[in-house]
Amino acid sequence: MGMSDTSAAPGPVWRALVAADPARPFVTAYDASGGRVELSRATVDNWVSKTSNMLVDGLGAQPDDRLAVALPLHWQSLVWLLAAWSVGTVAEPAGPGRVPSGAQFAIADSDRLETALDSGAEEVVGTSLHPLGLPLSETPAMVTDYTVEVRGHGDHFAPYPVDADAVAARTDREYTGAELVEAGRARAEAWELGEKDRVAVLADGHAPLSVLGTDLSVLWAAVHAGTPLVLTPTGTEGLAHRLSTEQVTAAVAAEGAEVPEHVRTLS
Repeated sequence: MGMSDTSAAPGPVWRALVAADPARPFVTAYDASGGRVELSRATVDNWVSKTSNMLVDGLGAQPDDRLAVALPLHWQSLVWLLAAWSVGTVAEPAGPGRVPSGAQFAIADSDRLETALDSGAEEVVGTSLHPLGLPLSETPAMVTDYTVEVRGHGDHFAPYPVDADAVAARTDREYTGAELVEAGRARAEAWELGEKDRVAVLADGHAPLSVLGTDLSVLWAAVHAGTPLVLTPTGTEGLAHRLSTEQVTAAVAAEGAEVPEHVRTLS
């Protein structure tokens, strides 16, 4: 793969999926109270564009900058990952209660704002993750409220020509964009996923992004196969009925989570 090859980078692969069928659902997310939000590929991409514009115009992000993603599994965390890869920043997902140190930028939930401020990040963005999109209840000094700030940014973003061989994520090791995309393709093929499938990710509301795999291949398997994701908490009363209603065919489960019998377990 030549250094000029950008087509296998995460950003172009994501945008090809959006272009193929913008109205198709991409992620359906439930919160602990049972609230449900469904976002199409186009709607997710709109959030990705706004967030990318915020990163570049609002925060001054440059390619190869590091972005600490101190968020649990949530549709917003998927948006931040995709925005990072549109801009060319290196996404560093964090475990519960943690914020990677020394990143230029950090996006954190309300519980980790002080930790993010102590991490050495030049810019800290906070999000409430509230199902109705409410702002933070308290915004510490030197923190930008994502919900308030992002709405003022444009709906279109001209993505940078990011080299597929550049580092795109740091988890258990550094992964290039091409490695992320290839890991997703391999997982989609091993799981025999297709557009008629719907994959649930069963994890509690504080589960880290590592539930998607250290290489985030659950996300990229869904992108490769065109398979919608359903994010739902574990231990929820009526989970089997919910998954049936959502026409879920397969599930990835966090450790200790039970998968209903009618759903294929992916591992």
